[in-house]
Amino acid sequence: MGKIGDRIAYLRKARGLSQTELAKAVGASREAIGKYERNEAMPSVETARRIASVFGVTLDHLVDEGATASFDGQMVKRLNRIQELDEKDREHLFALMDAFLRDAGARKAYSS
Repeated sequence: MGKIGDRIAYLRKARGLSQTELAKAVGASREAIGKYERNEAMPSVETARRIASVFGVTLDHLVDEGATASFDGQMVKRLNRIQELDEKDREHLFALMDAFLRDAGARKAYSS
């Protein structure tokens, strides 16, 4: 999935939305959504932002050809809140996360 139109089409179909429903949700025409999905036209930044919002992904994920991560809006909010913590609290949180991820990895390895 290399182009923005491919990602829009994939996300729309995964959500079970028609082009008309997506168009209505973002304030665009069905024809425009079709052109975006066929990579015949690029949405404006504002339209792309609204499309990303409908799908709960970041604008970066929607437009970045190299995007591999798919952070939903809630994840982005959490990451922003973590970034706002003071350094000591961030270090504590990261230590907890690292321990949890290590344990989860071990459980997965032993269950296989």
